[in-house]
Amino acid sequence: VQLQASGGGLVQAGDSLRLSCAASGRTFSGYRMGWFRQSPGKEREFVAAVNSSGGRTYITDSVKGRFTISRDNAKKTSYLQMNSLKPEDTAVYYCAIDNPPLAIFSNLRSNTVYDYWGQGTQVTVSS
Repeated sequence: VQLQASGGGLVQAGDSLRLSCAASGRTFSGYRMGWFRQSPGKEREFVAAVNSSGGRTYITDSVKGRFTISRDNAKKTSYLQMNSLKPEDTAVYYCAIDNPPLAIFSNLRSNTVYDYWGQGTQVTVSS
């Protein structure tokens, strides 16, 4: 399985970006998709996750109300819509999937439950 993340860039505070993560290769039914981010000198942190149908999402508190996660199963793609961006959102954003889906949903905030990771896409928000 390979994941290709895209959509990052340099924006100003208050702007929006939509990140995409496309999966290719063999995927098991029911896999979940997640997004993480990592800033220089910091640990990778959970941002959002979505269940297999797209009907259930899990958003970290620091971005709740500004970021949403969705997926298009026909395209094997996850999206992270980021609105009202702030300078503290600056980071490399990584997508990941748990494939096969073994973790309980509440554990999807842990990076250890994911099996495959994308290469990361840089998001820089200027003030």
